[in-house]
Amino acid sequence: MPFYSGSSYEQSSEPLVTRKVHMADDDTTALVWPESGNWDTLADGDHPVLAIGRKANRPQNITGTVITYDSATDIATFNVADKHIVRAYVANILTYDGQAAATWQNTVYPGDPVYVDDSNPIFALSTGCTLSFSPLSGATTNNPLAGYVWWCQDEFDDQGVAGPNTSQGINQPADTDTSEMLTLCVMLVNDHGWNTDWT
Repeated sequence: MPFYSGSSYEQSSEPLVTRKVHMADDDTTALVWPESGNWDTLADGDHPVLAIGRKANRPQNITGTVITYDSATDIATFNVADKHIVRAYVANILTYDGQAAATWQNTVYPGDPVYVDDSNPIFALSTGCTLSFSPLSGATTNNPLAGYVWWCQDEFDDQGVAGPNTSQGINQPADTDTSEMLTLCVMLVNDHGWNTDWT
């Protein structure tokens, strides 16, 4: 399954803060993840939410949405604006036992935190999905906070003249305690969250 693409991925026009990012340092150290390998290789027109910076810095990584990608230079342009809203694939996994999903977000609410998750998709995330509800990758490694579930443009109640005219509600898992990839809107943040265990 490809990363979300096309005009429907963007759910708010502002804010927009664009920054160019080289995908690797000297072509050896991956600075943008998760990308390639078990995930889809990035191509222009794809708009995944990814983490920027060395994995050793996690969870204090910048996160953002890819706007454009140039394979000749291996440079991606990211929107790293705080509170921008995008439509993305989110796995409903809440915790892992090793690399296997152990618990699930069976009911999704606006404001639920969403994380950039690089768990092995062979066991957990579907190909092309970079987000989940799990603050940990596998059982022990902190994931960077990407943002919070938010309403899409067509998920608000009907509002009079010139207002939204549909109200489909937040996408929900179809089955209890089963891994599913949901299509959700996410309000992005760049404070990396406070999901580190400070004790």
